[in-house]
Amino acid sequence: MSDLKMHRDHQLGLETARQVAQDWAGYAEKKLDMRCTVQRGSDCDVIEFHRSGVKGTLTVTADRFDLQAQLGLLFKAFAGKIEAETSRMLDEALAKASSKKS
Repeated sequence: MSDLKMHRDHQLGLETARQVAQDWAGYAEKKLDMRCTVQRGSDCDVIEFHRSGVKGTLTVTADRFDLQAQLGLLFKAFAGKIEAETSRMLDEALAKASSKKS
């Protein structure tokens, strides 16, 4: 069972969505001390991420992002704040990519 679940529809197409996801993974590795592994597919990519107390996946397709994460005991108390910040970051990244695409 996931502690965090986020779904965002978009109209970026797969290549642009991949770039947004790669940028997110780079940020997560650099600023959040996550370890990220990208599994590329023909119509979908999955980024697996983890660090002590957090593990999850970000699934990227041509028209949606789905994030699921499990939080360890120490992080569960901050689930609302973590979800709000992650949601904000994802929304900002999608808005930025959408404005570049226009």
